[in-house]
Amino acid sequence: MRLPDFVGLGAQKGGTTSLHRLLADHPQVWLPASKELHYFTLNHGRGPIWYGQHYAAARNDQRCGDITPYYLFHPAAPQRLHDLIPGARLVVLLRDPVERALSGLFHSIRLGLESLPPEQALAAESGRLAGADEQLRAGLSQHHSHQVHSYLSRSCYGPQLERYEALFAPEQLLLIKAEDLFDRPELVWPRLLGFLGLDPSPLPERLPRHNAGGGEAGQVPQELRRQLRRQLEPTYDQMARRYGITWP
Repeated sequence: MRLPDFVGLGAQKGGTTSLHRLLADHPQVWLPASKELHYFTLNHGRGPIWYGQHYAAARNDQRCGDITPYYLFHPAAPQRLHDLIPGARLVVLLRDPVERALSGLFHSIRLGLESLPPEQALAAESGRLAGADEQLRAGLSQHHSHQVHSYLSRSCYGPQLERYEALFAPEQLLLIKAEDLFDRPELVWPRLLGFLGLDPSPLPERLPRHNAGGGEAGQVPQELRRQLRRQLEPTYDQMARRYGITWP
């Protein structure tokens, strides 16, 4: 049974759709036709045979991948992933925490998943997510607010990365600053291909931004941005100190 050789863990609204399209064009990569299999989150109860069926048509010389951005945030995903494919290579795209939080918020609004105005939605988040991690670790198959109302929480990268670092060796984890993927792809792309053991492959002349938002975040008042920056300052500090990843 074929299983993924590599997994794109997230983060949500961090460029994973663009990454999926780039890797899908590489002749040595097999990705399911539909992004986000959610096996280690929503579909874990379906079992590994269901999961492996998505890779049955892959050639022996291809590396199989699964890109599902909920894996980074879901508290049970790291152990489930390690139990099934402990040797997997793991790729994480990390976007500016404030920009990611706002993008996630407006993504939920556009999809009709968020009925509250932006500031009220952000204020309601902690109450909506109360107890969610414990319930999901205990086997709850799905927690609606954890999946669609987790704006600031998903931008707190430190605890999410630490869950994977506790189980996987450092050389199995590649962190990429999402902004670099789009602004300096000529530097990121060879690094990613080397990490995945893939042959060099040319980039498109213009890197596509798939699943981009509608620009709503640009209309957010500066005071709200400053407030979010203060709330997420521990994440900015930790990413700079521990991983050398910085944002203005």
